[in-house]
Amino acid sequence: MNEIVINLHMHTTYSDGHVSHAEIAKAALHTGLDAVIVTDHNVWVNGPEDYYKDGKRRVLLLVGEEIHDQARIPQKSHLLVFGAGRELATLAWDIPRLLTEVRRAGGLAFIAHPKDPAAPAVGEGDISWEDWQVQGYTGIELWNSMSEFKSLLKSKLLAIHYAFNPERIAHGPDPEVLSKWDELLVSGQRVVAIGGSDAHAIPARLGPIHRTLFPYEFHFRCINTHLLSPQPLNGELEHDRRLILDALAQGRAFVGYDLPASTRGFRFTAQGLEKTVTMGEEISAQKGVTLQIRLPRPSEICLIKNGQKIKTWQKHETCAFITSDPGAYRVETYINFLGKRRGWIFSNPIYII
Repeated sequence: MNEIVINLHMHTTYSDGHVSHAEIAKAALHTGLDAVIVTDHNVWVNGPEDYYKDGKRRVLLLVGEEIHDQARIPQKSHLLVFGAGRELATLAWDIPRLLTEVRRAGGLAFIAHPKDPAAPAVGEGDISWEDWQVQGYTGIELWNSMSEFKSLLKSKLLAIHYAFNPERIAHGPDPEVLSKWDELLVSGQRVVAIGGSDAHAIPARLGPIHRTLFPYEFHFRCINTHLLSPQPLNGELEHDRRLILDALAQGRAFVGYDLPASTRGFRFTAQGLEKTVTMGEEISAQKGVTLQIRLPRPSEICLIKNGQKIKTWQKHETCAFITSDPGAYRVETYINFLGKRRGWIFSNPIYII
């Protein structure tokens, strides 16, 4: 499998971001990403989707959309749409119909920031997802960088502290979001997890001090979605867009916090009687299955089955677990960074049936 590292969920001057598509591509080139997916609020921008190059380096910029009902108060239940190739925000008021049209257009839909709490200290409201009764979405944004930032803003002093020390923010997905994801998986739904930056590059001022909060380059070094594809990117827009969308649709992916240490090279596979599969795929429990985990460096590894931790390894780089029990198996890993235990890798499940 070929690994493709992407950063998704970000905004430009077409909505509430503060740079252009070309500037986002430049930041992505500097940080070594393979692709980015721009998702402006309620506007699908036709035109900038392409490969951007700097010498021998290239990055693929794809355009999606973050859709929500602007007449709804409060404006909750945002949906990330990738690959639809047309404007769909006119259907924001009717989420089931919106999801149907996303599928008809060949696109994918992910619940954005499932838990995005209010931060009264800085005048921000709660924009969590509320419409859990709907079906037909591809997955959820398991770890949203800006939602986690908001959750820490209990005062203006803390807001200033984290604005000037952004590397101290990330600890992992919200426990309630992890629990909700496991609940959906246990119910039999195949829900793909992704990580998003929700980047805006917000200009801020405190007296004479001017600062850009969370520049795109910072986001691109933090919470990324790593995809596995049977084919490598070849530099052709249509071919590579399809590889990325297929990997997202199938859940051949993991969320990696790349700031403490690169998560490139993580693998989670299952070997059975007749085949070997990876994240997002299923395998028969007949005759037993060997789950294999490989990390780029030794770390704490947790194996989760149907939402329950069944095995933990400390300071391991590789490990294996044999089982014949059906279930949704996924991996969490943790790393020490800046004096704290922090989430590092969160895999999508392998389904043993």
